[in-house]
Amino acid sequence: MSRDGLYDITPELESLSKLCMAEGVIDKNLYTKFDVKRGLRDINGKGVLAGLTEISEICSSTVVNGETRPCDGKLYYRGIDVEDIVKGFINDDRFGFEEVVYLLMFGHLPDKEQFEQINRLIAQYRNLPHYFTRDVILKAPSSDMMNALARSVLTLYSYDPKADDTSLPNVLRQCLQLISVFPVISVYSYQAYNHYRRNQSLIIHPPKAELSTAENILHMLRPDSKYTRLEAKLLDMSLVLHAEHGGGNNSSFTTHVVTSSGTDTYSAIAAALGSLKGPKHGGANIKVVKMFEDMKNSVSDYTDEDEVRAYLRKLLHGEAFDRAGLIYGMGHAVYSISDPRARVFKGFVEKLSEEKGRMDEFRLYSMVEKLAPEVIASERRIYKGVSANVDFYSGFVYSMLDLPEKLFTPIFAIARIAGWSAHRMEELVNSGKIIRPAYKNVHDRVDYVDISRR
Repeated sequence: MSRDGLYDITPELESLSKLCMAEGVIDKNLYTKFDVKRGLRDINGKGVLAGLTEISEICSSTVVNGETRPCDGKLYYRGIDVEDIVKGFINDDRFGFEEVVYLLMFGHLPDKEQFEQINRLIAQYRNLPHYFTRDVILKAPSSDMMNALARSVLTLYSYDPKADDTSLPNVLRQCLQLISVFPVISVYSYQAYNHYRRNQSLIIHPPKAELSTAENILHMLRPDSKYTRLEAKLLDMSLVLHAEHGGGNNSSFTTHVVTSSGTDTYSAIAAALGSLKGPKHGGANIKVVKMFEDMKNSVSDYTDEDEVRAYLRKLLHGEAFDRAGLIYGMGHAVYSISDPRARVFKGFVEKLSEEKGRMDEFRLYSMVEKLAPEVIASERRIYKGVSANVDFYSGFVYSMLDLPEKLFTPIFAIARIAGWSAHRMEELVNSGKIIRPAYKNVHDRVDYVDISRR
């Protein structure tokens, strides 16, 4: 708070906000009357078709004898099952994120030469401009790493002599550079916050060209730069599973919308970051971790299914945790029977739990994954099935990796910048009309009244 009270919420502002609220409420029945697809989704959660993409596909249902039925969720990157992609690099005992970056950006899996090329480019672009760390990241530390990341992205515009050039070769260069520096900016922003706001030692490890993106994150974050192979591989898998999720998710759609206006790459990606920051999008895994912490403190025996089930009911009735009436990590806008990302994650999460001596917690997560759909079905009217989503396990993974909570959402961004970049390129290649949906005005017409007679 400033000394002049600039950031105070005054009685005057309280009164004006009540006026906004009173004048801003729209009768909910009007949405039905005019068949408005709130959230661009119908009553069953199916998204309104707003565009076409070749980047990724989400499958949650199949047609049998002309009837649509839910099925185990599937996610495809450029037509390739993401579960097969994960099996491929796991079987070869290598890291997969850089391969997925190439696949999403260029439309096909890289051969050995192309794989070396993308790794070389990412390593080459991983260094920030001269003095950027000192002048931008360290001089104005933020308590929110997503804001720090967005600010840094917008500031990089000033360092780019071709910032407004929207030709494909230039945008490709900008996207690859942003993919490369996102981990550096995110970790350095956290280190600046940790030093200046929490009075901890300032640790700035330069990235290493020979390390993968996941390895570099752990190398730059940890004071001793040490990590196990399993830790790096789990973080790498998280990046792969978060890299892309269809053009309709909020931040990727934001990328399409902002790109369609003809603006620069830095503005488009900063807008996507603003979208991802929202707790309904990128911040959900933090809520999952905090919910489980509250559960462990509230339940006397969290190996007892009856006690855990009772706690879950309290969550739904707004009587536990944050009183929001939600079981975080359960349910998805598209998937019903299962989220393939959570399915892939689970087996490897168990291995890390064994390495970290946290199997009791893993068993609790597994129990909640089993019980929550039953509790939700018994307590709520639902239009489709409910299952664990990727956020259910990702927060647990990050906590086992000792990643600070302030980096949970930036890790998501480090992954999703690959998808955003592909969507920006796709929008530019197929450039057409600016994206502009319709809103219907439902306010009555009123006459203007002179100020002396109001």
